[in-house]
Amino acid sequence: MAVHPVKRAFKYRFYPSDVQAAELLRTFGCVRKVYNLALAARTEAWARQERVNYHQTSAMLTAWKRTEELAFLNEVSSVPLQQTLRHLQSAFTHFFAKRAKYPRFKSRKTSRKSAEYTSSGFRIRDGRLTLAKMTDPLDIVWSRPLPEGAKPSTVTVSQDPAGRWFVSILCEDPSVKPLPATDAAVGIDVGLDHLLTLATGEKSANPRHERRDRARLAKAQRELSRKAKGEGANRRKARRKVARIHARIADRRRDLLHQLTTRLVRENQTLVIEDLTVTNMVKNHTLARAIADAGWREFRSMLEYKAAWYGREVIAVDRFFPSTRLCSACGSVREKLPLSVRTWTCETCGAAHDRDVNAAKNLLAAGLAVSVCGVGVRPQRSSPGGKSAMKQKTPWREP
Repeated sequence: MAVHPVKRAFKYRFYPSDVQAAELLRTFGCVRKVYNLALAARTEAWARQERVNYHQTSAMLTAWKRTEELAFLNEVSSVPLQQTLRHLQSAFTHFFAKRAKYPRFKSRKTSRKSAEYTSSGFRIRDGRLTLAKMTDPLDIVWSRPLPEGAKPSTVTVSQDPAGRWFVSILCEDPSVKPLPATDAAVGIDVGLDHLLTLATGEKSANPRHERRDRARLAKAQRELSRKAKGEGANRRKARRKVARIHARIADRRRDLLHQLTTRLVRENQTLVIEDLTVTNMVKNHTLARAIADAGWREFRSMLEYKAAWYGREVIAVDRFFPSTRLCSACGSVREKLPLSVRTWTCETCGAAHDRDVNAAKNLLAAGLAVSVCGVGVRPQRSSPGGKSAMKQKTPWREP
């Protein structure tokens, strides 16, 4: 079977000059304006039971540029403006396919500041990236090299709430290839006391990044709340300080998850996880902060796309499978097992269990049953690389 090259985004931080920063901020504003105008036009057409596609909004953009009110759209590159119309078309495609909600208008305060350039809107020569409408290349910190002979298809420039500038370069990476097949398989139970517990008994500590910076974050948020409402310079500085703390927390969490998922995918052919509904779980106000800090959803997302890259298999066991209450030795199911009980003894066979290790072992057994015979498979997510084991309506026992 032919292996298609993997398209991969390489993200770098850069430091624009004052002129470049002004040009990019102006581009972000124009991108947001065009997106909102096109969305309003499509919404009005939808109310009249008409459909407007990308080509029609592209013609509208040409007309908008000719008006006196919107003549400023001519001051920035047309490439990001066309791209935002394509993004809007994709949003409507997902909406009509019932994969997403109706597109929302972009906010100047809360929406992500970004602009996407296709190959006609940028130039890379001798390791220097220059965007359209700019004379000087961006001052990029090349923390890692691009793949040899890479031909970027798109470049996305963004600014995060902490004020940091990033450029993301999308290109094919020939170095990403399926790893040699192995017989190793692992069951993975996520938790709060320990971030990960494997069926082998290995546990990964939960660093609780947000808790470590909670005092600093609370102080910065108190200072922000005291600033006068509006667009004052002091309030902007206070908001930026809060955003920098959040960025520090997110960066450390993401770095740890990348290390864990890369190691798991490289060492194991089959990876079995539990199909958790994190959206519902964070509605528990007692545990919501800890669950969000653990990054369970991001962990699963990383695991699945890396498994797809390297030819591994991720199996998601249904959330109703009693992995914690099921004895991995004899298969009997305990009636209740409160969250505070970390170790328990099976009343049937007398086996002593660590709560998390036992759950990981049961997940592995259920996942291997799915992988070998395909029994009980019920897909629950559209993301690549994952399939889910069916709910166990009766206690599972070894034959």
